[in-house]
Amino acid sequence: MGVTFQDYYETLGVARDVSQEDLKQAFRKLARLYHPDVAKNKVSGEAKFKAINEAYEVLSDPAKRRRYDELGANWEDVGAAQTGSRSDHRGGSRSAAGGPDFEFSGTGFSDFFESFFGGERERFGGYRRPAWSANGHQEIAHQGSDIEADIMVTLEEALRGALRKVTLRRPGENGAPDRMNTYQVRIPSGVREGQRIRLAGQGGSGVAGGGAGDLFLRVRLASHPEFSVLGSDLYYDLILAPWETVLGVTAMIPTLDGTTSLRVPAGTAAGCQLRLRGMGLPRANLSRGDLFATVQIHAPVLVSADERSLWEQLARISPFKPRNAS
Repeated sequence: MGVTFQDYYETLGVARDVSQEDLKQAFRKLARLYHPDVAKNKVSGEAKFKAINEAYEVLSDPAKRRRYDELGANWEDVGAAQTGSRSDHRGGSRSAAGGPDFEFSGTGFSDFFESFFGGERERFGGYRRPAWSANGHQEIAHQGSDIEADIMVTLEEALRGALRKVTLRRPGENGAPDRMNTYQVRIPSGVREGQRIRLAGQGGSGVAGGGAGDLFLRVRLASHPEFSVLGSDLYYDLILAPWETVLGVTAMIPTLDGTTSLRVPAGTAAGCQLRLRGMGLPRANLSRGDLFATVQIHAPVLVSADERSLWEQLARISPFKPRNAS
């Protein structure tokens, strides 16, 4: 099975020269529509949400986007150069020692992403010890290679934990058919970006009596349409009208636990961060981080004649004068 090219611009419905700001808006619009918590069809919505996330992960990173654009029509040739001959190229993760390729499903990332953007593979540990063949010659036992791939984890899964079915296709040896192994992978509550989930002994087979390697799934937190993440804390852009910040307002904002109300005091300035304690992600001690709502003021672009008259009246009677005003 070969790798299928992923057109990330088409996935997000944007032009190839899209700006980063427009790219972010396109992602948020689609992610809100297909997020597993709100999608009408949970199965297709989850698949679409993961595809949108994969596309955004690549295109929102300037270095990855540049590399993706440089691949162009020659992406298969580039992939062949990375993994060996073109006719033998298979997608998915390579063994940590640079051995044959493996294909995953259920991780949330396509084989195309793993082939080109999955990161460098390293060998974690491993050993050699003497062994003896039947004819008395000393052989060297090799531990099987570790296998590593990325697994996409939503913030909801990071909060509550989850059980995911992951399938690994292993290339057969000496002309034997490929083998398929399915694992029920437990994603613990509180996992962090870059954390590795280890499945001991599920990597490559050992040689001459060497033990099997391990299978590692490296956590990549899915981008969320509402929140950004810093450690165990979440950040949300709270967009308010000018009069709401002046007069104060009770705003309804989303959280990972559902919608909640937040009281915005009168006189709140733009950039002010309002904290909701314990509404973030789990910490190592099992307590939860916080959710910070960052106030942004949205001034109306188009106003009616009556509205303009009221703004002009406010400008005349208000004692507030910006420091740069004449």
